[in-house]
Amino acid sequence: MNKGLLVVLSGPSGVGKGTVLKEFIKDPDLKLAYSVSMTTRQQRPGEVDGKNYFFVTREEFEESVKKGELLEYAEFVGNYYGTPLKTVEMLREMGKNVLLEIEVQGCIQVRQKCPDALTIFIVPPSMKELEKRIRGRNTEPEEIVQQRLAKANREMEMIGQYKYVVCNEDPKLAADIIRVIIKRHMETTESNA
Repeated sequence: MNKGLLVVLSGPSGVGKGTVLKEFIKDPDLKLAYSVSMTTRQQRPGEVDGKNYFFVTREEFEESVKKGELLEYAEFVGNYYGTPLKTVEMLREMGKNVLLEIEVQGCIQVRQKCPDALTIFIVPPSMKELEKRIRGRNTEPEEIVQQRLAKANREMEMIGQYKYVVCNEDPKLAADIIRVIIKRHMETTESNA
């Protein structure tokens, strides 16, 4: 059995990663397994430990960092988020292609530990369109909108960290392109085995 791929999907807030992901995540030909992250944030109503996140204390998380048990991690709004390395490796050894939907900083950490990772960055058709999408949510005050836009600009500067860049003008088309990229890499891996 071939070892599965490690697929990293990133992009700025509001670009539509979740929408694109829904279009291809259930494709059985891709043999995808979505990696469950570990977090120190409080469990929300309806969330299931081990399904939505692995909920841990700050001390437990920091111990995992010290022991090198995380593939990548970051602190966001006072909480830690990270990807357990053991789970990712176990799924890959089972022949699953592990999908990580993570921040740009996380991708840089992953590339250091797994240079063979397949990295894909989703971009908006334009920054103007991205702003329209973020504002269209009508869920955040102007200060947060401005922070998200500034962060998006910084993330767009990191585009060179990724092997592939896919524009999300049409989520179905973006998903089809990502599907082709993953299948092509699966074929390459199989032919090299």
